[in-house]
Amino acid sequence: MTVALDRRAFLFAGAVAGGGLWVGLDRAAADTLPNRSMNPWVTITPDNRIIITSSNPEIGQGIKTSIPMLVAEELDVDWAQVEIVQALADAKVFGRQVAGGSMATTLQYEALRRVGAGARAMLVAAAAAAWGVPAAEITTGSAMLRHASGKSASYGSMAAAAALLPAPDAAKLVLKDPRNFKLVGTPVSGVDNRAIVTGKPLFGIDATLPGMKFAVYHKRGIAGAEVRSVDLAPVKARKGVSDAFVLTGNPDLAGGIAIIADSTWAALNARDALQPVWSEGAGAFQSTAGWADLAAKRKATGPERTIVSEGDVAAALGSAAKVVKADYAYPFLAHVPMEPMNCTARVTGDTVEIWAPTQNPEPGRKAVAKVLGVPEANITIHMMRCGGGFGRRLVNDFMVEAAVIARTAKVPVKLTWNREDDIAHDWLRPGGWHSYAAGLDAAGKIIAWDNHFISYGKDGKFARAAEIGESDFPAKLVDNFRVGASILPLESNTGYLRAPANNAFGFVTQGFIDELAHAASQDPLAFRRSFLGEARWLGDPAKRGTYHTGRMRGVLDKAAAMAGWGRKLPKRSGLGIAFHFSHLGYFANVIEARVAGDGSVNVVKVWVAGDVGRQIVNPSGALAQVQGSVLDALGAAMGQAITFADGAVEQRNFGDYPLLRMDAAPPVEVAFVTTDYPVTGMGEPAYPAVAPALANAIFAATGVRLRALPFDTAVLKAQAV
Repeated sequence: MTVALDRRAFLFAGAVAGGGLWVGLDRAAADTLPNRSMNPWVTITPDNRIIITSSNPEIGQGIKTSIPMLVAEELDVDWAQVEIVQALADAKVFGRQVAGGSMATTLQYEALRRVGAGARAMLVAAAAAAWGVPAAEITTGSAMLRHASGKSASYGSMAAAAALLPAPDAAKLVLKDPRNFKLVGTPVSGVDNRAIVTGKPLFGIDATLPGMKFAVYHKRGIAGAEVRSVDLAPVKARKGVSDAFVLTGNPDLAGGIAIIADSTWAALNARDALQPVWSEGAGAFQSTAGWADLAAKRKATGPERTIVSEGDVAAALGSAAKVVKADYAYPFLAHVPMEPMNCTARVTGDTVEIWAPTQNPEPGRKAVAKVLGVPEANITIHMMRCGGGFGRRLVNDFMVEAAVIARTAKVPVKLTWNREDDIAHDWLRPGGWHSYAAGLDAAGKIIAWDNHFISYGKDGKFARAAEIGESDFPAKLVDNFRVGASILPLESNTGYLRAPANNAFGFVTQGFIDELAHAASQDPLAFRRSFLGEARWLGDPAKRGTYHTGRMRGVLDKAAAMAGWGRKLPKRSGLGIAFHFSHLGYFANVIEARVAGDGSVNVVKVWVAGDVGRQIVNPSGALAQVQGSVLDALGAAMGQAITFADGAVEQRNFGDYPLLRMDAAPPVEVAFVTTDYPVTGMGEPAYPAVAPALANAIFAATGVRLRALPFDTAVLKAQAV
């Protein structure tokens, strides 16, 4: 699988004030770019400052470090010489600026190497012309140009001359052989690390403006509810409150009550005086108990639709030597990033300026323009560092709220949600149920696979992030393969959470495959290797959902070897293994778990093997991403669930939606399997195989199969085994 430069993508270059050089990768026609010199990828000033712009949002995934590393490598400068600046949101110059889908490295690995190589080529050409020597005789390094004659010059001294040259054809640039990399592939600390630990203002919640007020926005936790009536006098009488008003909802804005104050604390305290009367809301029917009853009925009546059907599943099940059935379930999940939703906005006439920790600014720009009735070009978005995202900040509802409140209040405002707001109004990972039946032949081979998938949606369509695909694993591995689906009614918002859909599907598929291995009386690792078979693509390699069985086996074998698969363990201890493919990455986990007599589970250690292609850009960031995914997934598996009653989310804070505690975080050993495939991202693919590996380890330790998330460890008590 390859990622090619867009046919309209080319390098462009120009001069900056004072005689420097800037170089960018244009994704639109050059003559449509306004004020291009203000939006460079690379700027080199006469005093030899090397400034690289980071165009994607930084949500803690390290992209603000790793992507500029690609530019610096081909530019041939030392990392210590580089300054990194965060770009404004500007799709006309930078293309799609998004943190999601683990796609930043995938899409930019080659393109931004060419940006660096192009700038270097222009500097070399300028030096060759100045010295009257062939460009091929000039070498570079540490932002210096050198010739065998003894002539040398800094990049900065040649920048003005280079700026007058035409930019080279990006597609014809010769890039470095990765064997000659000096920076890429070495561990580099995050560019913001020192600022973070010393408390420098980087995050959205740190934004301040002259004359700024502070806002909270009170909404009912039931989808579609509107304010019918409210007495705002008690709120306005509170100390520090300057205003309060009702906003009517629309498709881009939930209805609610805004409170403007001299501090966030004052606004939050004033909210306690609110006693609004709400409309019922379309989501008033929602309840976890009600959905469970409805799911049971749908299971009994069979799927409403067919997602994929290959072969004759019924006949294969009828002829199977053994049929295995199992029901799996998982709940809604919230994102709960450490920095709650916030946004700072200033509206002056039809001009809007926004400071937002967003993963996807352009949809926010469109929504704000629509709600305020202003041109999109009049909206400036400063992409602030996000204190976690995990998919929540792909949706910009908080941006729209801040902009509308600022316009109504006629003053710049910083809107801040508290944790209760964050959970009650999240765009949740949808829950679901899977009713499995599989047939094994006499040799233990899977000859039939049937999955009735039940999840949520509206008007016959799956909710966001609830979809199941016809090519999802293990499609194409079983001749007789069927996936059917039923949809339960939902009004609340759902959204993408780290490794969307896969974070649930990995658990159910790998748990069920483990059951099949034991039903076949085979070792779980050997069973999986046999199931995957020979190394091959299962489908069209050019399509994003297609996977390669050889790469799956590669990470399985590596993780098993790391963990010492098959070794003898103490009583009530077990090893569990699982793998998954998602977001172009292949990951396998082995988990060692120990189950105490009271049912409590101790994760002793996690071993992870990953394959994301031929190059790890920043090993330091890569390790952090994988370890973070593992701990994130463990926390969800061991104790996280969002439930509904009377239309609203029941959980309020970390007391009833616990994150993994430090004393429960196991050591996580990570290894990468290098394969000759394009470089892909890793913010998400290490997550899905964690929960099933733990469930499988618990089964190995106790003989109890856990088929629902989060795990009910009460059933693991010694007397229950």
